[in-house]
Amino acid sequence: MAENIVWHNTTISKDERQERNKHKSTILWFTGLSGSGKSTLANAVEKKLYDSGVNSYVLDGDNVRHGLNKGLGFSDEDRKENIRRIGEVAKLFVDAGLITCTAFISPFKEDRNQVREIVEDGEFIEIFVKCSLEECENRDPKGLYKKARAGEIPEFTGISSPYEEPENPELVIETDKHTIEESVDLIIQYLKNKEVL
Repeated sequence: MAENIVWHNTTISKDERQERNKHKSTILWFTGLSGSGKSTLANAVEKKLYDSGVNSYVLDGDNVRHGLNKGLGFSDEDRKENIRRIGEVAKLFVDAGLITCTAFISPFKEDRNQVREIVEDGEFIEIFVKCSLEECENRDPKGLYKKARAGEIPEFTGISSPYEEPENPELVIETDKHTIEESVDLIIQYLKNKEVL
């Protein structure tokens, strides 16, 4: 733990950034099994926001593990640290006035709740990207389920490591029942109803 550090307030406030952007900033936390469609949906939402002039950014699980979290593995402890770091980065993005879409399996409720607690009320929108394990395995875009079933990937969420479904997410998007377009529309409408947009 670092000592002798003091939080330095910025000259421009989050409220001022939001006023200039003409939208509120928030975290859209996409959580679900591998292959459920988190990254696809997060990027489709960002495209819709971008086309509407909304300032946003996608933090994707694999991309973040190429840099910021490249030294972390997939043990429970490393997964927790992965999500803790992402939560802190997402909070900075919220302070910068962005709508931040995060696409992470984030299998543990406790970790997701800790991120919720570090931002203000209403700034953490948990989106459960719900899809049956069978459908996720059928999709298997990265071939990970096949490797996990063959024992090549230990501690794989949904197979040899648990996924704790959200109990009270702000949104549940069933990607095995809705098209991408329908799913995006549900999220955009939620943001309008909550006056984020």
